[in-house]
Amino acid sequence: MKNIIEKLEKQIYEGKSIDFNEAIELSKVEDLDKLFEGANRIREKCMGNKVELCSIINAKSGRCSEDCKYCAQSCHYNTNVDEYELIDFNKALKRAKENEEHGVHRFSLVTSGRALQGNDFEKLLDIYKKLKVNTNLKLCGSFGILTYENLKKLKEVGMEAFHHNLETSREYFNKICSTHTYEDRIKTIKNAQKAGLKVCSGGIIGMGETMVDRINMAIDLQKLNIKSIPINILTPIKGTPLENRERLSYEEILKTIAIFRFINPNAYIRYAGGRGQLQDFGKKGFMSGINAALTGNYLTTTGNNIEDDIHMIKSLGLEVEKL
Repeated sequence: MKNIIEKLEKQIYEGKSIDFNEAIELSKVEDLDKLFEGANRIREKCMGNKVELCSIINAKSGRCSEDCKYCAQSCHYNTNVDEYELIDFNKALKRAKENEEHGVHRFSLVTSGRALQGNDFEKLLDIYKKLKVNTNLKLCGSFGILTYENLKKLKEVGMEAFHHNLETSREYFNKICSTHTYEDRIKTIKNAQKAGLKVCSGGIIGMGETMVDRINMAIDLQKLNIKSIPINILTPIKGTPLENRERLSYEEILKTIAIFRFINPNAYIRYAGGRGQLQDFGKKGFMSGINAALTGNYLTTTGNNIEDDIHMIKSLGLEVEKL
């Protein structure tokens, strides 16, 4: 199995993508340390030693019409999540400046709901216009299934990147959501790219999907030319259909990360939600293909402390990207 790692590394360094069958073969490697080491070498050669940090604020919470089975904010489930309308500019600016002062250089507002629209969308445009003037941050956002026209408006007021996860594979998607489709997500991603926005898109692992599903999602992300890929680890939330889902082992999570790195060698593979479940907050992942992280408090769960993340990254001989 060592030969498959060496073969695929060489292929990647020659600028060639690995295909589905090669990824499946890679997933059968028994010496996981060799797999992790290979992924780490690819990260170092293709992306260098810098780690990108980003942070988010939950800008509108609860009462979402969609039935995503993992989500605390869906109105279909009773999770006792906080519910509130779109935050005002001052609150967004306060959180943005706090993150900027701590060394985070990407900042995102995230809202619940199928799509932000109407007066809320107009307020959002004003918030981004002012954040662009009042911070040095790279601004991102996640606002559901938006139209090309609205994505273009966000680009015009200073938003640089749009976040919109595939969540899982095309084949498994209808097992976790019935109120919109995988194709709806693909279309939104393409509309964001057409509007000139960078796209951050990944998914959640541990929802009952197989490694084949994860590989299929990773390959779709590669085909979409996604350069920022967040990997969320399911946090089972009481009241959702996945509340009793057995958690993935740390080894399985690291294996998934490594395979994503082989499939997407030139992307930021980003720790996102659920990292707090891991021993040492996922330190080993930074030596297995990870080179970006969501840090601080997340949406409906608590994340790692920004200072602790920076210390961890530096202790591994890696650098935090600067503004």
